[in-house]
Amino acid sequence: MKDENKSQTLDRGTGLIDLDPWLEPFADKLRERFAHYERLRSRIDGEDSDGIMGQISLGHRYLGFNRGEMDGQSGVWYREWAPGADYLALIGEFNDWNRDANPLVRDEHGVWQIFLPDSCYGDRLTHKSTVKVYIGSGDGGLDRIPAFIRRTIQVHGTPIFTGQYWDPPETYKWKNTAPISSRGLCVYEAHVGMAQEDARIGTFQEFSVNILPRIVNLGYNALQLMAVMEHPYYGSFGYHVSNFFAVSSRFGTPEELKELIDTAHGLGILVIMDLVHSHSVKNMEEGLNRFDGTDSQYFHAGKRGRHPTWDSLCFDYAKYEVQQFLLSNVRFWLEEYRFDGFRFDGVTSMLYMDHGSKAFSSYEDYFDGNVDKDALAYLMLANEVAHRVNSRVITIAEDSSGMAGLARPVKEGGLGFDYRLAMGIPDYWIKLLVRQRDEQWNMSEIYHILLNRRVHEKHIGYAESHDQALVGGKTIAFRLMDKEMYWNMSASTPSLVIDRGIALHKMIRLITFTLGGQGYLNFMGNEFGHPEWIDFPRPENDYSHHYARRQWSLVDDKELRYKGLNAFDQEMQSLDLRYNLLEDPLIESLMFHEAKKLLVYRRGDLVFAYNFHPRESYADLRLPVPDPCDYQLALNSDNEVFEGYGVVDEGIIYPNQGVPFHGRNQSIQLYLPARTAQVLAPIRE
Repeated sequence: MKDENKSQTLDRGTGLIDLDPWLEPFADKLRERFAHYERLRSRIDGEDSDGIMGQISLGHRYLGFNRGEMDGQSGVWYREWAPGADYLALIGEFNDWNRDANPLVRDEHGVWQIFLPDSCYGDRLTHKSTVKVYIGSGDGGLDRIPAFIRRTIQVHGTPIFTGQYWDPPETYKWKNTAPISSRGLCVYEAHVGMAQEDARIGTFQEFSVNILPRIVNLGYNALQLMAVMEHPYYGSFGYHVSNFFAVSSRFGTPEELKELIDTAHGLGILVIMDLVHSHSVKNMEEGLNRFDGTDSQYFHAGKRGRHPTWDSLCFDYAKYEVQQFLLSNVRFWLEEYRFDGFRFDGVTSMLYMDHGSKAFSSYEDYFDGNVDKDALAYLMLANEVAHRVNSRVITIAEDSSGMAGLARPVKEGGLGFDYRLAMGIPDYWIKLLVRQRDEQWNMSEIYHILLNRRVHEKHIGYAESHDQALVGGKTIAFRLMDKEMYWNMSASTPSLVIDRGIALHKMIRLITFTLGGQGYLNFMGNEFGHPEWIDFPRPENDYSHHYARRQWSLVDDKELRYKGLNAFDQEMQSLDLRYNLLEDPLIESLMFHEAKKLLVYRRGDLVFAYNFHPRESYADLRLPVPDPCDYQLALNSDNEVFEGYGVVDEGIIYPNQGVPFHGRNQSIQLYLPARTAQVLAPIRE
């Protein structure tokens, strides 16, 4: 029995090998990384009877501002972990910013605290009162924003932020429960601030009224919100976070964010948050940098604590208090705001000591000394907390390295994510569009690149996200049509450049949608070919919002051809809704013809036929089909509604012909025009 138990222990973390035999040489490494996770997990269980659902993930209910009692008196506790500090004092409007009036007392763990009874402070420390904490240390003294603050605001007319004590007299009354989706995950990535057409920062309320209906109309079932956590520099796109528990005040109040999420739930849309635990802004007045006077409180000391590319700070994931801060953050957003999941940003940067700067060419790269075992274990813990809080939670990893087991359960030795982003696909499309004319594209290569992923891990496929649209880059639409979009997108202005761009835009998105993974992602506006790039207000553009907005009037204008791309995206979503396409694991190639630029494959019951040739249309084209039955059109990219030429009779039935072709016992014949795609559905009796 002892030997059996020992064998089971040694095999911990190697379940991944059953799925991927290429991992067999790294069995010991898999055991090591799982053992490191188990040591952290055991320490957590040993310190708290509630384990991972205890204080390690409930720090926000102890630290920061929380209502409570002391000696029978009700009031507000304020606590702060600052082990390197010499003196802490709570300051704010309630005590006229007096650094001597309300000093905190330190305990043996480096946690400072003060209790403010209602009898003395109830009419002074009130909802929306501005607050900070003065921290004295070997560095001197500085007024700081509390680490667990729930709300910050920018001081009018200045770049300075301050904390707010947030305790509304009435809690938000939720009206809707989160929907349960029965189809593939289709994510609409959005930034609230740039979601309006006016050249200004949009709000949560405006997004709820103006943008949510568009998402519903398109057919997406999930919304991914960027830049939710407070960040002092708007142009960082929300990735230089300063206050991890605070909703960005630029867009509205915490209650207005809750209303947005509640409204989305009522419309059948899940809401995923872009979670940034990969690094933190280096600002001292707004952020956590040298919070207690040392450079090693929340972050690694010295060079290791500085991210050389992002000009930010790197968390020390080995520390209990850092784990508590971040795991509590995971739980806070799920419970307080009812988010349905997270897209974890910068996972590659977290996983490797060099932040993923080198190329990944073999399995060795996932198990050498470059891997940060503490960050890896933290991600396992974070996924466990998230799934314990909500069994239907969705976690998505942004990782470009291909780390083995990233989207497999922790019990197998995986990191516990539900999905990983298929980040190689948009990079491939950019390379193809920049380096080759479309008549040079290789059909077999396109097919196999889009399927080049870990087969036992779920992926979110996408042709482009916000990353590809940032200033210095171009959206797919802009790469295809460039300046022609300014002058020739009118239906009354013929343009071969626009015709080509619209045709390829649809084909690229359809093939990515149907081959790229078990889910799909689109950044807002890209569905209709939003022109130009994204450039947030900054000194170099005179702080203009012109390129940090979405021009919805373009797609709403019936005279412009953007509406056709929008309608096509809508029909793609409908395709998944009707045939449960994204969750169907059956994908098979049926035919490649490089000279004719033909690509045919099946997913589930559907057959997808593409003619990428720029000039040649094919009448009576014979295609192999998997099932011995007749077929009919389910989607035609050339439909006039999609700004195509409309030369295909969409009511026609393609009869089954018992003519063997390309390894199939049956085939059909159809008309497939140049630069078009058709989706064929079997007719079942």
